[in-house]
Amino acid sequence: MIRFEDVSVTYDGADRPTLTGIDLTVPEGELMLLAGPSGVGKSTLLGAVSGLVPHFTGGTLGGRVTVAGRDTRTHKPRELADVVGTVGQDPLAHFVTDTVEDELAYGMESLGLAPPVMRRRVEETLDLLGLAALRERPIATLSGGQQQRVAIGSVLTTHPRVLVLDEPTSALDPAAAEEVLAVLQRLVHDLGTTVLMAEHRLERVVQYADQVALLAEPGGPLLVGDPAAVMAGSPVHPPVVGLGRLAGWDPLPLTIRDARRAAGALRSRLDGLAPQRPGGGCAPPGKTRAPLAAVRGLGVRRGRVEALRQVDFQVVAGEVVALMGRNGAGKSTLLSTLVGMVRPTAGSVTVSGAAPHRLSPRDLVRKVGLVPQEPRDLLCADTVAAECAAADKDAAAAPGTCRALLGDLLPGIAPDAHPRDLSEGQRLTLALAIVLTAAPPLLLLDEPTRGLDYAAKARLAGILRDLSARGHAIVLATHDVELAAELTHRVAILADGEVVADGPTPEIVTSSPSFAPQVAKVLAPQPWLTVGQVERALS
Repeated sequence: MIRFEDVSVTYDGADRPTLTGIDLTVPEGELMLLAGPSGVGKSTLLGAVSGLVPHFTGGTLGGRVTVAGRDTRTHKPRELADVVGTVGQDPLAHFVTDTVEDELAYGMESLGLAPPVMRRRVEETLDLLGLAALRERPIATLSGGQQQRVAIGSVLTTHPRVLVLDEPTSALDPAAAEEVLAVLQRLVHDLGTTVLMAEHRLERVVQYADQVALLAEPGGPLLVGDPAAVMAGSPVHPPVVGLGRLAGWDPLPLTIRDARRAAGALRSRLDGLAPQRPGGGCAPPGKTRAPLAAVRGLGVRRGRVEALRQVDFQVVAGEVVALMGRNGAGKSTLLSTLVGMVRPTAGSVTVSGAAPHRLSPRDLVRKVGLVPQEPRDLLCADTVAAECAAADKDAAAAPGTCRALLGDLLPGIAPDAHPRDLSEGQRLTLALAIVLTAAPPLLLLDEPTRGLDYAAKARLAGILRDLSARGHAIVLATHDVELAAELTHRVAILADGEVVADGPTPEIVTSSPSFAPQVAKVLAPQPWLTVGQVERALS
């Protein structure tokens, strides 16, 4: 169905090819997972399937790519639209209409399908992806995860023979991700749809893949094979694989069920040992401290939607707290009230003793900083150096402060690079440096690991752990249960605008099947959360 023959891609102005000598065949009715670190060319490879590379992106395509017998060099994306459905990393770039139902119908209208067919497919897709309650909602009012599901649904309604998905579960909560993957499984097994998917959260998807294609370095060779065989030597792998490598399990398990069956001896070795606490082994800050931020009886209404109601929440200096819950539960709204972007309709919010929505921007940046879901929302200059200079000026900091912070967080980012040309991890780091220039005691991050590979997530966790040790309070809204297990002292779970659980990380995540990390599921009832904890205990 998809065939790459000695394919190379070189972008204009690049000093080396992004892809070199790619040979790949994806049979009809197969799900292939494309894995590899950030920046190795996965999105470029996916773009070559839909014809976006090179017809939209520019650059030079060498070799030959065919989809259902059509050569993408001679067929532009619109001439492949009836065969290939594509969902990119950014769902907002995908939308062309204003409401959910219109967006689901738009692709079918473009293909000229009959109205009765369109109506039936819209209803099927609304049910498949749990979007029925949102059908009339404006897309702009949806959460990031809800927008991701709409983007996927708008492609599914056209019934393409090939689905190309770039980070399809990155913004989804665990339950929603499982629903989407179940739909993809049904399409592959029952309808013979071919799926090529790039995903950094391998713990969610690797067990569903028929084959894994590993691209380990830019311009490097593509290794294709059985998922377990590829994961055995892959530089990127899910925690269950890391645990299997550590324990020497053979064959290497990809699912929780298989790992639990193999874990008897490992549980015996760990019996009587105690894991280090989340947050890098440091004890959480004492609760006797006065709260740095306090939310009491908070209610927020957005139009007809009651986004938050009767929320009580607080965080003290040095504490790292994860906000978790399904898409649309109110996590981003709570962060927005803490940073003064949303005015409470009931209750109170204080940060460092002041109501954030009443502070001037100059005073606010010294008390609280937010890194949004899309870090580029903070970036408006033409170069990294100009962004850093503007951050210094806005924070009334000494010239060079932001640039020095950026160099400490992630060395090697060129000052003359355009922020939009940076990788997801680099953009996130730049946005973090801009926010930290004002040294706010409270730092808020909304889905900070979206689009990050395991190495980039480890670097981010190290940065946040260091900030916590220096007294910064950190609140992050995330669906990444592995990050929460690795980093946070406390987890608060929201549902339908209310806090339904709030407590120490080990207690909260191990009591919830949806939010438990892979290691906790494998080694339950023992209290281990991460591969790192197990490794340190055994050594």
